[in-house]
Amino acid sequence: MAEIKLTQLSHGGGCGCKIAPAVLESILSTAREKMVFPQLLVGTETSDDAAVYRLNDQQAIVATTDFFMPIVDDAFDFGRIAATNALSDIYAMGGTPIMALAIVGMPVNVLPVETIRAILDGGQAVCAEAGIPIAGGHSIDSPEPIYGLVALGVVHPDQLKRNCDARDGDVLIMGKGLGVGILAQAMKKGVLDEAGYQALIASTTQLNKVGATLAGLPGVHALTDVTGFGLLGHLLEICKGSGLQAQLDMKHIPVLKEAQHFAEQGYGPGAIERNQASFGQSVRFADGIPEWQQRLLADPQTSGGLLVSVAAAQADAVLAAFHAAGFGYAAVIGTLQQGPAGIVVA
Repeated sequence: MAEIKLTQLSHGGGCGCKIAPAVLESILSTAREKMVFPQLLVGTETSDDAAVYRLNDQQAIVATTDFFMPIVDDAFDFGRIAATNALSDIYAMGGTPIMALAIVGMPVNVLPVETIRAILDGGQAVCAEAGIPIAGGHSIDSPEPIYGLVALGVVHPDQLKRNCDARDGDVLIMGKGLGVGILAQAMKKGVLDEAGYQALIASTTQLNKVGATLAGLPGVHALTDVTGFGLLGHLLEICKGSGLQAQLDMKHIPVLKEAQHFAEQGYGPGAIERNQASFGQSVRFADGIPEWQQRLLADPQTSGGLLVSVAAAQADAVLAAFHAAGFGYAAVIGTLQQGPAGIVVA
């Protein structure tokens, strides 16, 4: 049997598969939670990373699910990326994962059993690194390969970090470099070298464990992870939820060095344009910022970095925590201030 490329079996890959922000908002606009549950600390109201339910004064359950189609052809790497991405939502709430369930949809008459097993092994390897079991799951026969996790975690209610609690004067810190979607498209087009592929894998399989540490630091007001809506899309959720305006400094936004060349050449998935169309008038760019940089900020980041809103006086402590945890690209990228909810990029 000729080798089957996973990415050729799906119409999209990674977090680039996500429904565009504006379309998703339209779908969910009449489906917001209407019943009152006092113990539900986080639901659908602010498009946060996970749901949170208070058990008692000391414990809350963090629950999320995330799955997608292949972003790479290597089955083991695909499983690792999908699992890392799913667990990131727990860390983005300031929580610690405790257990996962596997979500598996595979074209069983197309993919060899060994390939499917390798995908699951990749997810298992990441969960082992996170110190949790995959305790069950559900599988279906589907025309496109799909893999992900239901992830469950715990957080102290006082350390819960939502995406709507940023404050005027906060500094914005990004934990990983941008460019994952761009590297993935370069790979699909056959122009990504081994160094570029390894950079893609290193970024997308780096667990955002540091989120639990950040949640315990004074001055950290809001957390989210940057995934399918790109940096601008997920920052807009912070701005709208908190009623603040973000000022971004383009020259300080970290970019994976292997991705910049491809970004300058216009590489990137179609989700970039879908994301940009969703921003409307909420994002403004200063004159002179080239189109490739504008697109980069809308590039869907599969298993992207944490985005932190922190009081200026504690920004150095957040950066130190990122760097100590091995996030070499972590950098201050802007500030939040009073003004119309939106983003200005200069």
